[in-house]
Amino acid sequence: MARAVKVGIIGGSGLHDPDILQNKTTKSVDTPYGKPSDDLVLGDIAGVPCVLLSRHGRKHTIMPSNINYHANIDALRQEGCTHVVVATACGSLREEYKPGDFAILDQFIDRTTKRHSTLYDGGTNSPPGVCHIPMATPFCERTRQVILAAAKGVDVRVHDHATMVTVEGPRFSSRAESMMFRQWGGDLVNMTTVPEVVLAREAGLSYASIAMVTDYDCWRDSSEDHVSVAMVIKQMKENSKKAIELLLATIPLIAQQDWQDTIATNKETVKTSVLLM
Repeated sequence: MARAVKVGIIGGSGLHDPDILQNKTTKSVDTPYGKPSDDLVLGDIAGVPCVLLSRHGRKHTIMPSNINYHANIDALRQEGCTHVVVATACGSLREEYKPGDFAILDQFIDRTTKRHSTLYDGGTNSPPGVCHIPMATPFCERTRQVILAAAKGVDVRVHDHATMVTVEGPRFSSRAESMMFRQWGGDLVNMTTVPEVVLAREAGLSYASIAMVTDYDCWRDSSEDHVSVAMVIKQMKENSKKAIELLLATIPLIAQQDWQDTIATNKETVKTSVLLM
């Protein structure tokens, strides 16, 4: 291994199985932002140290707006993670992104309304200053490419580019909203990418997201295609096994590369983005 890495894994709906880790232990932690969604599960995949965290809690009791994204990201940072690879269920806004497909995100559109999107929030325990983090390239391109390489060995159709529209939730979109998101250039829609991706960048972590398509949202003419909880659950059960296969293939590939320059660049980007008066 060229340089030590530790990979944080955030599992969303249907993907929070601690059995993907070997030599696992559970750790309860606290952060300046409060407690994360659940205990951390520490272990390894093929000898690579990993930290698994369930985004909604292992019993899926936390709705998207109430997730403590700040604590989740800070907990992984405190554990020494260099990377964060996440999974997220989503709806499709394009015919070509079919239920059962995966997409490795490269852009997002923020349609949330209630969420603080910075670790530098002026709180007593937050870092000093205001962070104007650049987001032209929100997701770590190197990590994205590793996932795409790993996906070649997994029996799943994977799209190498996708723009995610993140809505507040927990309701699904109206048809008018779904049509509008398509006009904006969105490919997929979910409820959790923002502010998670922003906070990870502020924390200096290489963050990448595996989006698992479960439905066609509600833009199609046929009402039979409109998203429902039953539809999402059914497709998530089919997606989860392939998502685990992809994670198990990705983690060792990450560890085979030398990330020293990328880690240094991530930290320097944060440093130069903080304005102190």
